[in-house]
Amino acid sequence: MTTTLQKPAELQQTVPPAGVPRPKRLGQRAVGFFMALPPILLIALFVGFPIVLAFGFSIGLTGGLNHTIATIGQNVHEADAWWGTLAAYQEMFTNKRFLGDLLVTVIVTLVSTATVIFLALGIGLYLKLKGGRMARLLSGLAIVPLFIPVVIASWATLTFYSGTGFLRSVFALFGLDFPIWAFTMVTVIIGSVWTSLPFAVLMVSSGLQSVPNAMIEAARDAGAGSLRTIVSVIVPMAAVPIIIATTFTAIGIVGSFTVPYFTGPNSPNMLGVDMSNYFSAFNQPQQSAVMAFTVFLIASGIAALYVWANFRSAKKQGKV
Repeated sequence: MTTTLQKPAELQQTVPPAGVPRPKRLGQRAVGFFMALPPILLIALFVGFPIVLAFGFSIGLTGGLNHTIATIGQNVHEADAWWGTLAAYQEMFTNKRFLGDLLVTVIVTLVSTATVIFLALGIGLYLKLKGGRMARLLSGLAIVPLFIPVVIASWATLTFYSGTGFLRSVFALFGLDFPIWAFTMVTVIIGSVWTSLPFAVLMVSSGLQSVPNAMIEAARDAGAGSLRTIVSVIVPMAAVPIIIATTFTAIGIVGSFTVPYFTGPNSPNMLGVDMSNYFSAFNQPQQSAVMAFTVFLIASGIAALYVWANFRSAKKQGKV
């Protein structure tokens, strides 16, 4: 006859089951909170607080820390209610120049981002499927703009496509007249693609390289051609890095200043340049703040894709 020893009821209640994490002590939580507090305070002080002040100024709250800039600035709309006024927003969204610059900003962002992702996908797929020295050379050349300052790249792009630039000089040798793209939105798109391509290539290529070769071989064994394998297997499995590269590229272009300032026309131009003109040249800081929050709203819409991509990735890994 055998007898089994059972643990006392008190011991069974105090020891958690296997595989269940022990609850963190209050002291550990406090230490973690205070370790994360300095960067949060830094961001709140130097980023969050100025954003709140600027938004208040854009809706006509000209008191407090906004008093000085409201006194110096021209054409300032002061609040007529406790919550502010939308007079500055109404003025800008009925301004034909602002609407034209907003449209140009959206078009340049869409065209430049699509071109960057298309080139990055082409380079990444060539490196993934073909490999070899030529593929490595091509991917290496795509990273070169990362080490060239944007100011130098913008100036080089401008002189390359100017009336006395390299292309017109070469075409003139054959009696041909190449169009002048300097100080046009075509040059802005070219410069935006040049400066944005390296990061996109790094991000997209790393995502494509993470796709298992076994999946590609299985698709080919099932009779799928190269195009079908790319569309149905490779790109969907690397969708998250591609979406992240797309969002970072678009956000960088929509708020760009150096490239459109050096290579673009005076009007229309992108909102990054327009904000600077309204703030410094026209002395209309409130209108400049309205433009800034318009760009912020556009960037927030783009960033929603980034949040969705990260959430999807975390959900796939079981973290959510």
